[in-house]
Amino acid sequence: MVTVQSITVRRPESIYQARGTIENGTFHGRWHFSFDRYRDPEWVRFGPLRVFNDDTLSPGAVWPLHHHREIEVVTYCVAGEFRHADQNGLGGVLRPGDVQHTTVGTGMSHSEINNLPDVSMRFIQMWFLPERRGLTPSVEQRAVAREERTNRLLLLVSPDDGQALPLRSPAEVRSSFLEAGHTIAYRLADGEGAYLYVIEGGDVRINGTSVPAMGAAKITEGGDLSIEAERDSELLLITVRLDGTQRG
Repeated sequence: MVTVQSITVRRPESIYQARGTIENGTFHGRWHFSFDRYRDPEWVRFGPLRVFNDDTLSPGAVWPLHHHREIEVVTYCVAGEFRHADQNGLGGVLRPGDVQHTTVGTGMSHSEINNLPDVSMRFIQMWFLPERRGLTPSVEQRAVAREERTNRLLLLVSPDDGQALPLRSPAEVRSSFLEAGHTIAYRLADGEGAYLYVIEGGDVRINGTSVPAMGAAKITEGGDLSIEAERDSELLLITVRLDGTQRG
């Protein structure tokens, strides 16, 4: 882990990795914040961002039905086909670049499924603390073509942008396919922080600081961000509202 000014870089080898057996197969997880058996007091949450898991399920594998309450869930499909299921039955399928939002609210049982019997499936799941308790459960999803996010930061979920999927938490998620040599800019407002994840490709330079593939950068101060790709790279940028107690 390397800190430069307000940017903390997490190298891939410093992020907790989990492996295990699940229904019909196995999983390999890279868990960025304390989750399940992983406990790290330095990485419990970042503002309302409570969980950031990069998981791969073997062909045909299923994370069995399990129950949650009072969280906002954002799922991003990286590779293969992701299928959501809940107590109401099978949901829609996500393909690479697609996104889904779930308000768990008062309670929901759900399952993550590799929809293909012969191909591994990789997905990123983010949990956010909701703006208030007792929300009505809901699920929405959106298909995203690579062209929509090429060399730009495409807004996927937001609490107040009608063009994005809704998120009932003070945070936003953006995706980008950033081609080699291209630079994109983003301005963080005062009191706003960001978590940048290089899904594939890399290195990516953020304000001159290098972040490798499957590495992340936590930015804790507002201001201008310059994000440049040395190679074609797939990125997620999560922005969150911060207060003095929510920076790690």
